[in-house]
Amino acid sequence: MVVGASAAGLAAVETLRREGYDGTLTLVGDEPHTPYDRPPLSKQILSGEWGTERLALRAATDLDALGLDLRLGAAATGLELADRTVHLADGTRLPYDGLIVATGVRPRRLPGEGAHVLRTLDDALTLRDRLEPGRRLVVVGAGFLGAEAAAVARGLGCEVTLLEPAPVPLAHAVGEEVGRVLSRAHLDHGVDLRTGVTVTAVTEDGVRLADGELVDADEVLVAVGSLPNTEWLADSGLTVGDGVICDVYCEAARDVYAAGDIARWYNPLFAVPMRVEHRTNAAEQGMAAARNLLNRETRKPFTPVPYFWSDQYDMKIQAYGHLRGHDEVAVVEGNPAERRFLAAYRSGDRLVGALAVGMTPKAIRPWRQAIATRSAWHEAVPAATSATQAAIKEVVHGGPS
Repeated sequence: MVVGASAAGLAAVETLRREGYDGTLTLVGDEPHTPYDRPPLSKQILSGEWGTERLALRAATDLDALGLDLRLGAAATGLELADRTVHLADGTRLPYDGLIVATGVRPRRLPGEGAHVLRTLDDALTLRDRLEPGRRLVVVGAGFLGAEAAAVARGLGCEVTLLEPAPVPLAHAVGEEVGRVLSRAHLDHGVDLRTGVTVTAVTEDGVRLADGELVDADEVLVAVGSLPNTEWLADSGLTVGDGVICDVYCEAARDVYAAGDIARWYNPLFAVPMRVEHRTNAAEQGMAAARNLLNRETRKPFTPVPYFWSDQYDMKIQAYGHLRGHDEVAVVEGNPAERRFLAAYRSGDRLVGALAVGMTPKAIRPWRQAIATRSAWHEAVPAATSATQAAIKEVVHGGPS
């Protein structure tokens, strides 16, 4: 059984069939939709560029060919490890021999009513219907999701205010210098970006800040992170804590594995536990968990180089590796002032990440291999030119160094 019918869950059931499993295979999903892609929700769907039919991860005929016992619109509500049973919201009790947990995450919310969140297809369609030229949108949270939505709304002619509690948006993820470069794009496109502010509640007229100020809005989007969907696993015997805790094989208990946004596992490549909320990781981890579940004697540790991308205005942002907690970032190609550059990330004496803005996929792809092979920093990263360093300082600090 696979619980969770999004990218990770779909990859898991497909892998099980591809690896030769021909027994009963149940796929449980809490949404009524067949598996669909989520990254376009904050981009092509929100902008109206795509119709919803383009979101489907597989055609109906491909799903039929998998021979699934498909349980959609039926959320899992409990797990009993001792008798290997999953409970569904409709009262059904389903037995399993092997289980993959892929129930993902849900958006964090703020006190008050009426705010939008952006996680499901229905969320995206509801917000899209409200974004018209001249409408005032407040986006709470300037992470990648909030930044993408703000960029789309500006493109649709909305007045956008982007509120962020941190001094520099995305600094925790990509570093302060790169975060300032990305922030400058929003300012240049007319977004009212306000940092160092805390939203305490959503109101009928907008949002209330910690200092008592009311920021007026016609619509409010809350994009302040997510919470793993682990409630249904309470008292199951699984260890949960910011996700389902797994070993290097993605196993959480005997014959129970986790994959996708909900899985927190130890990645030997970076020697840290991690939980990754990116589309590529979901598919890769779903496949890895399925193979390890089916072939216990030949299990392999899951050691990916995480990858994510983001589209904001005319910027294509791509990154490989584990960027958080880095010790140094160096621009090794391009010019940040032109929002076209590639930056490398160091932790200790190792190259651990690379991020590109406005570059072709070909430009950053070799860095993935360097990260995967644990390349030493001094071997992988040439000394950045003084001109490049001066350019990033000018963007970051607003003037020549």
